[in-house]
Amino acid sequence: MTTPKEMPVAVVWLKRDLRLRDHEPLLKAAQSGFRVLMLYCFEPFQLEDEHYRWRHWLFVLQSLQDMAAQLPEYALVVSEQDAVSTLNHLHQAVPISAIFSHQEVGLANTYQRDKDMATWCQRHQVNWHQSPYASVIRGLSQRDNWQKNWHAVMRSECKNCVLNQVNWLCLPATTWQSLGLTRPRQVNIGELQKHVAKAHDKQVRFDEQTGEFQQGGERHAHQALASFFNERGKPYYYSLSSPTRSQTHCSRLSAYLAWGNLSLRQVYQATLTHWQQQGWRRSLVAFSSRLHWHCHFIQKFESQSEIEFEPMNEGYQTMPYIEGELADQRLLAWQQGQTGIPMVDACMRCLLATGYLNFRMRAMLVSFLCHHLDVNWQRGVKHLASVFLDFEPGIHYSQFHMQAGITGINTIRIYNPIKQGADQDSEGEFVRRWCPELAQLPNELIHTPWQMTQMERLFYQVDLGADYPFPIVDIKQSYQAAQTKLWHWRNMPIVKQQVAGILRRHVQPKSMSSKRKPKAVKQHHSGGRQ
Repeated sequence: MTTPKEMPVAVVWLKRDLRLRDHEPLLKAAQSGFRVLMLYCFEPFQLEDEHYRWRHWLFVLQSLQDMAAQLPEYALVVSEQDAVSTLNHLHQAVPISAIFSHQEVGLANTYQRDKDMATWCQRHQVNWHQSPYASVIRGLSQRDNWQKNWHAVMRSECKNCVLNQVNWLCLPATTWQSLGLTRPRQVNIGELQKHVAKAHDKQVRFDEQTGEFQQGGERHAHQALASFFNERGKPYYYSLSSPTRSQTHCSRLSAYLAWGNLSLRQVYQATLTHWQQQGWRRSLVAFSSRLHWHCHFIQKFESQSEIEFEPMNEGYQTMPYIEGELADQRLLAWQQGQTGIPMVDACMRCLLATGYLNFRMRAMLVSFLCHHLDVNWQRGVKHLASVFLDFEPGIHYSQFHMQAGITGINTIRIYNPIKQGADQDSEGEFVRRWCPELAQLPNELIHTPWQMTQMERLFYQVDLGADYPFPIVDIKQSYQAAQTKLWHWRNMPIVKQQVAGILRRHVQPKSMSSKRKPKAVKQHHSGGRQ
């Protein structure tokens, strides 16, 4: 009888690639000739990271359970320890010959974890094979051919393997238990929640467990993809900016892409197969352009990962923001959806309850925090990450810097939340759903309740200051102050001196320009990941 120590093993280490199809590491592991084991680690340092909440780890657990249901028992196992310790323990019992994984364009802590893993693999002579994430290229020195590579990757054959032909590692349940490994359906949810609660210094909120969140897993991902192209997506172009219509007519694939239930290649190829659908062209062009932008922004973060901690343009390092108790009060009001500006509050409450919001409203929330409230972007960036079910580090940080106006190269946008409400929620449907205390107000007052007369307050039974807060800032005054401040800094020599380098790093050469191509980046390795 073969003993565990006589079984060379290939471990497929899962991170943000929670699927079984179009999974190059799984395919390569299956082709290696070794017995294959899939592993996911709920690492304490991630569970306790303020970028995440329970909603994210529940989505991950649902994704793992969906995968495990399609595999032999214990072909996919879960650890509640860090990855290096888990693999070290496993290696002592079962000789690991190779590890297969995707590169992760993640936060600084996961990148450090990966460097520790590389050291461990070298010490134990374990080959670690890393596949690129989508079309993102690590160690890229220039971006002249980046767009060409994007198309080559997206149009290439999906990396699928026949699951029932994989030589899965099969060991008794008692062996896995002795190694501290278990099946996804047996994960100790209570212990995971304790770790998550540490990050926010409180118990996991009830609405985190009962909210209207999308469920994780390939099955749900493919259902969403099919329903988008079968029915929901036709009005996509005309629904993008509406916080209400976007809930239905946008693809709703962002969470599935962020956690890898779908690959970007699968979505792009599905888009191409529907390209000739009558009446869909404008929506499909708009949707396709956003698939291009997806990798573009993640590549920016890969190449300048220090923007997790400092402005993309170093000239903004000392730009002043309000501080002290006033900053604390404004930040808390923004986080809780209690700013007294209905469109802002409705958007934040929607995020707290569902984890989803369309792009324009996300940009408005960042703009309101940094410009109207004059709160430092670093104080809000983790909160928004934690409520976005589709938090993708590369996209999140790249976009946050753009909307906060600290790049020195992008158009300065100071969103007026009153105008956004009038334009995108003219009937007040979105505000009435998420700010029910204002539900009785007519359309002409729904976005500006502070303009009510005393008689109107009595008539509509809305007591400002009790039922709903007064605005914490005067929008006209805050807009003027922000405009003055942002343009003053935009024209400062210390900011202008950085522009040329940023353009070289993050703007594609003119010879590559195209209406349907994202701006590419010519890389210079003063930052980024090597």
